[in-house]
Amino acid sequence: MPLCSVAFSRFTSRCLAAGLAALVLVPLAWSLLGAISAAWDLAAWKALLAQPQLTTALGLSLWTGLASTALAWAGASVLLSGRWSSKVPAMLAIPHAAFAIGVVLLVSPSGWLLRLVANFWGWVGGVGLESPPDWPTTQDPWGVGLVVVLALKEMVFLLWMGLAVLQRPDFSKRLRLEMQLAQSMGYCKSTAWWRVGWPQLAPRLLTPLCAVLAYSLSVVDVALVIGPTAPPTLGVLAWQWLQDADPNTQAQGAAAAGLLLAATVLIGALTVVLYRAVWRPWAQQMRTRGAAPLTAQAHTHAQRHTPTSAWALLAVYSAVGVALGLASVTGVWLFPALWPQSWTVDAWASVATDGDTLWDSVWLGWASAGAATVWVLLVWELWPVPWRSKGRGGVVIALLCLPLLLPAALWAVGLHRLTLDWGWDTKASGVWLAHTLGVVPYVALALYGPLQGFDPRFRSVAATLGHGRWTFVWRVQWPLLRGAIAAAFAVGFAVSVAQYLPTLYVGAGRFDTVTTQAVALSSGGQRSLMAAYAALQWVLPALVFALATWLGRARRFGSTAFQAGPAAELG
Repeated sequence: MPLCSVAFSRFTSRCLAAGLAALVLVPLAWSLLGAISAAWDLAAWKALLAQPQLTTALGLSLWTGLASTALAWAGASVLLSGRWSSKVPAMLAIPHAAFAIGVVLLVSPSGWLLRLVANFWGWVGGVGLESPPDWPTTQDPWGVGLVVVLALKEMVFLLWMGLAVLQRPDFSKRLRLEMQLAQSMGYCKSTAWWRVGWPQLAPRLLTPLCAVLAYSLSVVDVALVIGPTAPPTLGVLAWQWLQDADPNTQAQGAAAAGLLLAATVLIGALTVVLYRAVWRPWAQQMRTRGAAPLTAQAHTHAQRHTPTSAWALLAVYSAVGVALGLASVTGVWLFPALWPQSWTVDAWASVATDGDTLWDSVWLGWASAGAATVWVLLVWELWPVPWRSKGRGGVVIALLCLPLLLPAALWAVGLHRLTLDWGWDTKASGVWLAHTLGVVPYVALALYGPLQGFDPRFRSVAATLGHGRWTFVWRVQWPLLRGAIAAAFAVGFAVSVAQYLPTLYVGAGRFDTVTTQAVALSSGGQRSLMAAYAALQWVLPALVFALATWLGRARRFGSTAFQAGPAAELG
């Protein structure tokens, strides 16, 4: 091929890559600038600092955010020691709001657990509870319920991110050899993990950890369901102020969200400093110093600890799912009866008649997840250098993940300003764009490991057989990665279904989804209808994850399969 043709082909490819990257990076940067500029209003900051609720609300946000992040980090580290991954997609599918509603149904004063306690007391002592006790089991003023819900949900996210790193061929192969070497020196598998594996994996989870911290500090939908109310967390206060008709109050809400951003940045910077000054020297010492072999009893305990924790987590998620399903079909249910006096499907009939809500949830999920998946795959092929080089790949992922580090209310403000400037406010295109920008980071994180670890020798073999780049991509690479691509799409769909603030703020209430309906009903008395919408929040992503699992299943080829051509031989 002439050199001029090669140069023209490369120039065209780079132009296409730049245009494709601009499709996401331009609106992303526009939203980020709009969000940050909205938070810098001196008069709004003065009004915010004069608020009597500020100190308590900020303290609640810091306490719930830091405690839930620490618990999620500790739980994920334990679960990762056993590589427990078979049930992660099922737990990852349930949105935060649906999980919080399920926990409320379990632990509220008239919930399943207290009904069981009331009946147990009656069976044992002869005296049981005749009415729901006045216990702050949900929306407690200390934020304990919010901490538990966030920890259980974010633990699964960190577990998923850790498994994505462990599945990278370059990292997993080296780690497996190092673990085998440690075990050959007399260390048990658990000790080898904590001394060799975890110190290497933990630094690679710092960005997801910061994302978890940012979300936990500023969460709104979960805090509305199970968080404290007098006063609420600062994230909820910011959202309430942003919904006010007074522009000054709205500016105060943006300033409150900016304060949460400043707290997130400060805590994140402190985490990096502690990692470099404390964690890294300690990890180095743990890897280089010897240790006495575990006793037989300690070795048995270490082997049993991880499966017990994993099954306990799965039991909690299963109990939440059962509570949502049963509550959605209950009629009259007097306390302290363990089972309802009547059953009804009226809630599901009402959901079925609300076709617009279901349709909006489905089409937004498919459109945003599909657009994000296609965008990541095409950008990977057309713009390979920043992704595939070791240092620049992390920079690209970090840029795409910036929305995860912003407070939820502040990100919603940025999206609203973007759609206002572009004339897409209150339109389906604006809501779709808001969902897609929120989905792209998760899809990029889900695909980065499989794409980075794809064996480049396949590309060389295809080239020697006379096939071009796109023929190789279409017939070899994407078919081999169909499981990872389908899983990334399912993750994007679940993230879209869970979008709450962008749907409300950009759609201005004109687009209802199962998440907005469930959160709105959580403050009312229609328990069965709330549970039906919350269960639907889980069912929709679970169906897509099941479809992704089916599409990604291993394929078996017959004797004639290899006659289809070189791509089939590579597959």
